[in-house]
Amino acid sequence: MRNTTSRMRRLLTATAVASVAALALAGCSNGGGSEGGGSSDDAAIITTNGNEPQNPLIPTNTNEVGGGKILDAIFAGLIYYDAEGAVHNEVAKSIETEDSIVWDIKLNEGWKFTNGEEVTAKSFVDAWNYGALLSNEQLSSYFFEDIEGFSWDEDSELTGLEIIDDYHFTVTLKHAASDFGQRLGYSAFYPLPSVAFEDMDAFGENPIGNGMYKLAGENAWEHDVKIDLVKNEDYKGEREAQNGGLTIKFYANQDAAYADLLSDQLDVLDQIPDSAFASYESDLGDRAVNQPSALFQSFTIGQFLEHFDGEEGQLRRQALSMAINRDEITDVIFQGTRTPASDFTSPVIDGWSDDLEGSEVLEFNEEKAKDLWAQADEISPWEGTFSIAYNSDGGHQAWVDAVCNSISNVLGIKAEGKAYPTFAELRTDVTERTIDGAARSGWQADYPGLYNFLGPLYATGAGSNDGDYSSEEFDSLIQEGISTTDPEVANQKFQEAQEVLLKDLPAIPLWYQNVVGGYSTLVDNVEFGWNSVPLYYQITKQA
Repeated sequence: MRNTTSRMRRLLTATAVASVAALALAGCSNGGGSEGGGSSDDAAIITTNGNEPQNPLIPTNTNEVGGGKILDAIFAGLIYYDAEGAVHNEVAKSIETEDSIVWDIKLNEGWKFTNGEEVTAKSFVDAWNYGALLSNEQLSSYFFEDIEGFSWDEDSELTGLEIIDDYHFTVTLKHAASDFGQRLGYSAFYPLPSVAFEDMDAFGENPIGNGMYKLAGENAWEHDVKIDLVKNEDYKGEREAQNGGLTIKFYANQDAAYADLLSDQLDVLDQIPDSAFASYESDLGDRAVNQPSALFQSFTIGQFLEHFDGEEGQLRRQALSMAINRDEITDVIFQGTRTPASDFTSPVIDGWSDDLEGSEVLEFNEEKAKDLWAQADEISPWEGTFSIAYNSDGGHQAWVDAVCNSISNVLGIKAEGKAYPTFAELRTDVTERTIDGAARSGWQADYPGLYNFLGPLYATGAGSNDGDYSSEEFDSLIQEGISTTDPEVANQKFQEAQEVLLKDLPAIPLWYQNVVGGYSTLVDNVEFGWNSVPLYYQITKQA
């Protein structure tokens, strides 16, 4: 889905530190946009763009960017990630392990939810148990799979969670997972107050967190329009807000958001529309942002769709991939803000490789694409239209049309985009498996590790496995990788797992996406993190 986290504290013991310390990602700090040079107003509200969340704001049931952006503002986890992706303790006082199986977690005292309830070990344990129960149908239940007691067959309590006292609990895993501590800044691991369990759906409409911000009132979330957040004066962490709050506006399209940015009606925009790629740098000057980020773009074709299972499906996926002229599309449409993909992860993540066996399937090859499609037709002749679903409020029409045109021209079939008005509507059809074609997909990293781009998306039964892909070979390789405490061995296994994906293509990799954004003349201290999300808490605004 998405995410972010003085220099690294003692999060892990020596057996696991190396895998985290090896991650050094480049952030970009923009000193200021205020042209007036006036003093800042610590009560000023920062306005930014967003999407209507797919679901009520429950941490374990949110795996998309729109809802995740809000959750990360109103909740604080055991750890967080800074602009470069380095790990910092937050609610956690210490997280220690000797074998990457048993994890000992101690909490800082004094943290409270915004309803006054204290944040304790039980707040985490109860939230994780709720998220893990199959009957609760949480999209992020997969993140608890490694904990003892988790079951994909029936409701089962996480027996690997043990409360020692109010500020101390342990986690026992089924097997070694060297990056488990690094995962704990992701929203699925946020704590919940006891009131949440009285009516979880109602809680999701008016969530109570412990983070930098809180909802501005009972009617703060105006669906399909905006959500208003205000500073949480009782926040106990290092990321105290330097402003009075956030208004996250849900735009119908990015062109409208960009127009508001140019007129100083929007303070921060994290997605410049493709219509402005030729002009945004001259429009914004030093307020323009274009930097590498942990964003991967693709489209997914469900294994459950006609013509796309078994050998026929593998041949058709490979043909479609080789029918796409990624170089031309990234040059003409994205004008230097995207890079053609050579794998399923991101170049900013430690362990990335552009030399994987089978990566030629991501290169434009008209002759090979036609041959593969013909082989698939011998199994079952193609009928109908190939479609790629996308959300109109995300600025995707131009590239979807270009990809479909490339496919049509090479394979001689009808291919077209299928527009959904909003991201939430698209995600509903995807998660309910009512989608009748391919759908745009991608990944904004939850934490800076290769596994995060692979396990949650392609492992059997994973929460973000939109195409219902399943491969014993892939599952085995990523399990081997996550179980070792040697980061080099782990990354090698993850690369081998990707070579399986390059044969099967459960998703069609397209390109790596830079964060391309900007900010108004009214704000200063704007910094975009390793995962493309602005660090809202440190933004200041003119009085």
